[in-house]
Amino acid sequence: FFFLYFPETHGISFRIQISVKELLDTDILLNLLFHLPVNYPSTLPDISVNSDQLTRAQCMDVKDKLLEQAKKHLSEPMVHDLILWVQQHLKDVVKQSATVCNKKTTLSEGTEDGIWMLLLHLDHMRAKAKYVKTVEKWASNLRLTGRLMFMSKIILILLQGDRSSIKEYLILQKTSKVDVDSSRKKCKEKMMSVLCETEVQSQHKRFQTFEVKEYSALEELQKEFETAGLTTLFSEFVPPLLK
Repeated sequence: FFFLYFPETHGISFRIQISVKELLDTDILLNLLFHLPVNYPSTLPDISVNSDQLTRAQCMDVKDKLLEQAKKHLSEPMVHDLILWVQQHLKDVVKQSATVCNKKTTLSEGTEDGIWMLLLHLDHMRAKAKYVKTVEKWASNLRLTGRLMFMSKIILILLQGDRSSIKEYLILQKTSKVDVDSSRKKCKEKMMSVLCETEVQSQHKRFQTFEVKEYSALEELQKEFETAGLTTLFSEFVPPLLK
């Protein structure tokens, strides 16, 4: 479908929804938003990719690959070619992307050793005090360092440690009764999403302890990530949570 509109900034924006067949035997519905600047096609279009069936990391990978393709078509109309390309190659991009975010920076893929990092987003905590205590206990038992971060309604857990401990933490988080439901009955965490799981790189600083912190503004939270050398992680995963 095409939805054409002309924003205040010049140029044209339009959304295209395509269905890509035979990906793990299901149809993937892909929403592509193109913004063509005034001097298109001698300037690359802005592209954003969304799909309910793909993770945010996979959507970012599809977008990166589309921009790589766009560079090959610079100065000639390219939208039609890009749509054909994504219909033919989505399967490969998603396969490569897997669930580990940003494999481009993973030096030794598939290794169990090395320090790993996990970023989780929680939707809410009803029994906050008990929940926080549980997370602190798990982090301590599994020798994981990092932060449990609260900023307005955003709740993030950032962990660093052995890959096996990170995996064990994820199992605990998904299978234990950590919170209470609306009728105050104990319940498991159903509203958690794994934003990123990747190997810690040399530019990332190691957290020495596990701390629970509250931030009054987004800038404070951003500074926490920047201090840890995780600016890219912040900009890729945190701002979308505010939408």
